[in-house]
Amino acid sequence: MRTIKVGLIQQANTPDRRTNMLNLAESIAACAAHGAQLVVLQELHNTLYFCQTEDTRLFDLAEPIPGPSTGFYAELAATHGIVLVTSLFEKRAPGLYHNTAVVFDRDGSIAGKYRKMHIPDDPAYYEKFYFTPGDLGFQPIQTSLGKLGVLVCWDQWYPEAARLMALRGAELLIYPTAIGWESSDTDEEKSRQLGAWVISQRGHAVANGLPVISVNRVGHEPDPSGQTRGIQFWGNSFVAGPQGEILAQASNVEPQVMVVEVDMDRSENVRRWWPFLRDRRIDAYDSILKRFDD
Repeated sequence: MRTIKVGLIQQANTPDRRTNMLNLAESIAACAAHGAQLVVLQELHNTLYFCQTEDTRLFDLAEPIPGPSTGFYAELAATHGIVLVTSLFEKRAPGLYHNTAVVFDRDGSIAGKYRKMHIPDDPAYYEKFYFTPGDLGFQPIQTSLGKLGVLVCWDQWYPEAARLMALRGAELLIYPTAIGWESSDTDEEKSRQLGAWVISQRGHAVANGLPVISVNRVGHEPDPSGQTRGIQFWGNSFVAGPQGEILAQASNVEPQVMVVEVDMDRSENVRRWWPFLRDRRIDAYDSILKRFDD
């Protein structure tokens, strides 16, 4: 049986970038000490979630890839001998920025990157102001542990993204995330939103016969503009197996570090029992490429 130990780091961030990075370094070391071979960080983990407002000064947070942050995380990956999934604000060129996941292999080299494809623009999530949609497509990243289907946050609502990663050989689906509640939401609405978020990703696991790793941030982050009462990030980071079974799930309210063993051979057996890929009607799916089919 081929297994991988996966570390998930659900962190509550501070306004200080250096503090956040040092906290992550400590948590990465803790994961490695508990045998983690793959460690996944949350979306835009170096800073507070700055997309609550539209502010041109915040583009100063972005950096090139490779750059200072990639150097920092590359050294951690090499020191601990782990594959590390990070999430950075990329400055590609003057006026051109992306929300980019960078994956480091066990020797500290950059195994690959993924630029977030689906960009939201909702109250308190003004990402279209900051990020150009990705142009690298849905390509798994080859690492020494296998092919990783890395997607980012808003991508997790789209079955097409998960399916394309699966069709191109991904062995895991990985979602660095930053999602939470607006403080005016009712308890009932909060429950519906969280339930939908978990169900959608468990559905990707089932439909594709692959494990899913989703790592969210946690804690309250204020709205700098004062227009809202900020976001309460709901944590709840989890690992699901290829039948959607929950293997581990973190707290809604507390920072947490988990190391979870994932059976990498189970996907093959599940796909034999439930051969969804075999029975796809690829001759009848042309309309999926339309915005709306009326």
